[in-house]
Amino acid sequence: MAMTDKEAGKLRLKIKKIKEALAADKRRCGGYYDDSHGLRYKPLQYYFKLADFGGGLRYLRWFHKNFPDDIGYPDFLFEWTIMLFKTGKIKEAEKKAFETFCSNTYLFDKFFGRPVSPIEKWETSNLETADFALNNFYYASNQENLSDFAEWLDDLTRRETFARLQNKYIDIYKRLFHERDHEIRGYLLKQAKQLENEL
Repeated sequence: MAMTDKEAGKLRLKIKKIKEALAADKRRCGGYYDDSHGLRYKPLQYYFKLADFGGGLRYLRWFHKNFPDDIGYPDFLFEWTIMLFKTGKIKEAEKKAFETFCSNTYLFDKFFGRPVSPIEKWETSNLETADFALNNFYYASNQENLSDFAEWLDDLTRRETFARLQNKYIDIYKRLFHERDHEIRGYLLKQAKQLENEL
C-alpha cells in the first residue's frame, strides 16, 4: 500500500527533528556529539520507509563523517547495506553485508526465514538480537520493496568467497568460545577483524 503525502510528511518531520536534536546535542557538548539516546540510528528506517535511498545515503555519509568510530548495531548495518544496494553501490554493499554478518551471524538467516540453530561460539551479538533487529524494524525477504535486495543478498551469501569468509569467521568464534589464553584470544580477534577487509 502506497504511503500518503501526510504519512510521508510525518516521516520527514521526524528526520528533521532528529537532525535538529543532534545539532543541539553537538552545541551543548562543545562541538562533539554525546547522543546517549542513539538518535543517530533512527533516520535510516524512515528513509527506507520513504523509499528515499539517495537521502539515506547522504545521511550515511554525514553519519560516517561525524561518528567515524561507531561500529553500529546489526540492524543499522543491515539498513546501511540496503541503502548501498538500492543506490547502485554494489561493491560497497558487498563489504557492508559481510560487516553486517560479522555483527550478527544469525541475521541473514532470520531475514530469509531459514531455520536457525544457535552455534556454540563466543557471542558478541546473538540470536535474540537478530530477532529484535528484524522484528523491530520490519525487514523481511518477502517484502515487495526488498525483493531485488533479497535476491542479490541470497546470491552474494552463496558465493564461494563470501561463504568461505563466513565459515572462517564462525570457526574463529568457535575457538574463542573455549580459548582462555589472552594472547591467543588477541590473535584470533585480530584475524577476525582482518577478514572484514578481505571481501
